[in-house]
Amino acid sequence: MKSILQKNKECFVCGTTYNLHEHHIFFGSANRKQSERHGLKCFLCYEDHEGTKGVHHNRELDLELKQVAQQKFEETHTREEFRQIFGKSWL
Repeated sequence: MKSILQKNKECFVCGTTYNLHEHHIFFGSANRKQSERHGLKCFLCYEDHEGTKGVHHNRELDLELKQVAQQKFEETHTREEFRQIFGKSWL
């Protein structure tokens, strides 16, 4: 997995190395492809990905990951470029 957010294969939220899933931070058909292209992905354990308090059921965690990803993207790109690619700013 190519990710600009992490180098180690561990849950981005809790740090476990057990039962990891690849999470595209910006999803939906077009955004998923752009997340893939720009490395805006991270590993999440089952609980932090699909569990009852995981990113797909937790708006706060979803927003936090989007903000972290956008900040990392903007280290090498402009906010305007981010908006052009993903449609809006999460910051």
